[in-house]
Amino acid sequence: MSRINEIDQQWVGKLLRTSAERFVLPRFHTVVSSRKPDGSIVTSADIDSQNFLQDMLAARYPDIPLLGEEMPRAEQQSLLENSDALWCLDPLDGTSNFAAGVPVFGVSLALLEKGHSVMGWIYDPVRAELFSAVQGKGAKIDGAMLHTREAPTLKHCVGVVDYKRLDRNLALRIIDERPFHSQRNFGSSVLEWCWLAAGRYHFYLHGAQQLWDRAAGALILQEAGGQISQFNGQALQEKDLKPRSVLATLDPNLHQTWRNWLEHAADKASEFPNAVL
Repeated sequence: MSRINEIDQQWVGKLLRTSAERFVLPRFHTVVSSRKPDGSIVTSADIDSQNFLQDMLAARYPDIPLLGEEMPRAEQQSLLENSDALWCLDPLDGTSNFAAGVPVFGVSLALLEKGHSVMGWIYDPVRAELFSAVQGKGAKIDGAMLHTREAPTLKHCVGVVDYKRLDRNLALRIIDERPFHSQRNFGSSVLEWCWLAAGRYHFYLHGAQQLWDRAAGALILQEAGGQISQFNGQALQEKDLKPRSVLATLDPNLHQTWRNWLEHAADKASEFPNAVL
C-alpha cells in the first residue's frame, strides 16, 4: 500500500526550505570545500544539510529510512535493496557551483516505493522556488500547476547538454553537427530537471546521472507532461545506483527526433565506441 497519503507534502517542502536557509545559504561564498574519493566536491553544507534532514524525517516518519548522497556506497545499496519505502536525498546539488560562488544549486528529496519515485520536492534557495510532484497528481511550482508546452523543431530548440559526462567522441559529434539552435549547462542536475518542467528550455541531455540527481526531478518533469528515457530509449531506471544517461524533452515529437538522431549516431559506433547510448 502506498505511503503517499501519509506524507505531509507542505511540511516536507517547508523542511527543505528550512535546511537551505539554515545550512546552505549562510555559507554561500564562505564555505570551505574538500574532495571525496571520486574527485567530486563536498562541503560542510552538504553534510550538515543531510544530517538535519535525516534527523527531522526520521523523527516524523521513523519507519522510512533515508538514502543520502553523502552515505557510503555499501549503505546506499543495502537501503535500496531492503526498503519498500525510502527517502532519496541530495542535500546540496551543484556543490561545485556553490563552492565557487555560482548561484545555481538546490536541495532534492524523493520518496521511492519499491524503487520508483512517487513523490518529489526540489528547492532552489537562491530564487526561493519550490518544485514538487506526486505520482498521478501532477507537478507544481510554489503551488501552481506545471504544464509543459509544445517544443519547436529541434533545429530551433535551446537545451541543456552536460558535455562533461558524455562520451568524448559522442560529445564531439554533437558539437560538430549541432542539430539544435543553442545549448546551456547550469551545473545543477536537480534544477535542470525543474527548469525543463517549467518550460524554460526544450530538452536535456546528460551522459551519466546518479539516482539522487534524478529521483525527484524526473518525476516532476513526467508529472508536468515531459518525455524521458535513456539514450537507448529504455526507461530511466530508479532501483539501482548505476549512473544512467538521460534524454528528456518537453514533448513526444522532440523526444522521437532526438532518438532518431542518437540511433543514427549509434550506427556509426566505431567513431565513438565508448558512448553510453
